[in-house]
Amino acid sequence: MASQPAYQLTTQVWRIPAGPFDFVNSFAIVEDDGRVSLVDTGMPSSMKRIEAGLKAIGKSVPDVHRIVLTHAHGDHAGGAAKLKERTDANISISTIDAPFARDGFAPPRDGSTLGGKFLNLLGRKGNKFAKVIIGEEFADGDVLPVGGGLRVVHTPGHTPGHVALLHEADGVLITGDSIWNVRKMGWGVRAFCTDIKLNQKTADVLGEMDYEIAAFTHGKHVTQNARETVRRFLKEAKRA
Repeated sequence: MASQPAYQLTTQVWRIPAGPFDFVNSFAIVEDDGRVSLVDTGMPSSMKRIEAGLKAIGKSVPDVHRIVLTHAHGDHAGGAAKLKERTDANISISTIDAPFARDGFAPPRDGSTLGGKFLNLLGRKGNKFAKVIIGEEFADGDVLPVGGGLRVVHTPGHTPGHVALLHEADGVLITGDSIWNVRKMGWGVRAFCTDIKLNQKTADVLGEMDYEIAAFTHGKHVTQNARETVRRFLKEAKRA
C-alpha cells in the first residue's frame, strides 16, 4: 500500500515518507511564523516526495528555512544539496559527522560484518552523496531553536556522530537510525553501521526519555504506548 504524502503527528510535527512504503522518512516541523524546519532530507530522488508532503500540509520547498540532519548517510543527507539549491535553509549536523557531510562521504562501516567490509572496499564509489554545505554544528545536549526546542541526544554507533532528536513540547522522539520500525521494531542493517555493538548500547537511552510518540527515520511512527513499546524492544532484542 502506498504511503500518504504526509502524516500529522502533532499540531507542529509531520512525518513525510521520503521513500516508498514508509521506508525512509523526513520530518517537517512547522514554526510559529509559518516557516518549516526539516529533519533529514532522504536521497536525491526524495525531492518529489518531500515536495508532495509539504504541499499536503499547505507548505512548499521555499518555506524550508532550516534542515537538521541526524547523521551523514546518503539516505538521510543525500537530498540536502538539492534542497539547499532551492531554499535559504541553514543546514546543521553534529560536529562529529560534519566533516563527512561536507565531504559527501559516509563514515566507515562496521568491518566485523561481511557487508561492512564490502562497503568499505567500495570506498567512495559505494558510499558517496552530494556534498552538504553545513551552516551549524551541534553536540549532545544542545537544544536547537526548532519548534520551540529540539533536544540533541548523541547516540553513536550507526555513525560516530549519529543523534536522536526530542521535541519536548510535543513529546515526539525522532529516533534516527538507532532503531527501525520497518514491519516491526528492530535494529538497522548491521553493515550500514560504523559500530553495531555501540549502536545497540547507546540506543538504550531512548528508553530513558519522556515522549508520547516515537518517530522513526525508517518505518512507521508509534503513537500508542510509544515509550513502553520502545523500552520493551530494547529489553528483549537480541544484540550483537
